[in-house]
Amino acid sequence: MTEAIRIHNTGGPEVMSWEEVTLAAPGPGEAVVRHHYVGVNFVDIYHRRGVYKLPLPTGLGSEAAGVVEAVGPGVTDFQPGDRVACGTGPVGAYAEARLVPVERLVHLPDDIDDRTAACIMLKGLTAQYLLLQTTQIGPGDTILMHAAAGGVGQIACQWAKHLGATVIGTVGSDEKAALARAHGCDHVIVYTREDFVERVREITGKRGVRVVYDGVGKDTFAGSLDCLQPRGLLVMFGQASGMVPPFDLTALSVKGSLYLTRPTLGTYAATPEALRRMASDLFGVIRSEAVRIQLPQQFALREAGAAQTALESRATTGSIVLVA
Repeated sequence: MTEAIRIHNTGGPEVMSWEEVTLAAPGPGEAVVRHHYVGVNFVDIYHRRGVYKLPLPTGLGSEAAGVVEAVGPGVTDFQPGDRVACGTGPVGAYAEARLVPVERLVHLPDDIDDRTAACIMLKGLTAQYLLLQTTQIGPGDTILMHAAAGGVGQIACQWAKHLGATVIGTVGSDEKAALARAHGCDHVIVYTREDFVERVREITGKRGVRVVYDGVGKDTFAGSLDCLQPRGLLVMFGQASGMVPPFDLTALSVKGSLYLTRPTLGTYAATPEALRRMASDLFGVIRSEAVRIQLPQQFALREAGAAQTALESRATTGSIVLVA
């Protein structure tokens, strides 16, 4: 037996319960992983709310780091005692231990500790596909990153700066502005007192940016489009403020033949080879110190509801981890 966070109905944090669960022996292609740290992400809240529907009852969470305790028949790439991490599912990481398909695991190098790994697997791999695959960011590019002081934002802004881009970030407070500046932003806009569209136009000499990275959603969508230069790209990778309502696609042509995409990590890291290649890129920029990871806020695993409440309030900075 082990213990895990489970939900039987969708709703607020109160639907999360701490329960005993039975772990089966690992089957072919599976491993039992004992978690040390578990990452908390907005997608976990979407699952809890039912925005992204899961069969109920279900666990929550997809990002964790720990050690392999047992492997199933035919598994040769992983052995008991190996340090591993995952960030692309399956859902159920809010647990002391669980079964994981080994194709979703990556080995952790000696210079990446478990707590750091639980901060970066989902968020850092997201930054990887945003900057290197959804489009290739490089010298001469100017980008706008919403929620620049958040978990994805801090990693992506530093990485984009490392790639040679000029980085503009939006944040909600002066405290977050200082964090964003310390993590790669050349210009920071405090959206609670500044019109971010006007400020982007001012910063860019009215040209606009080539790419906007928007994980906020409903509250920023229209303004994000207005920040783009002709043939610019809006990358919607989340909706922390709510789902974007339907809109007229002709707006993309009127505003300058714009591009719009809604990518997911699951698509970009769909194969073990892609996942491990992306993880190698991520570990590389951390190892070189081009990307520095802020110490996360920590909650006990059984206090996952409080951790999600903190994240949902949009008052947090950086990452949150659960200590298993």
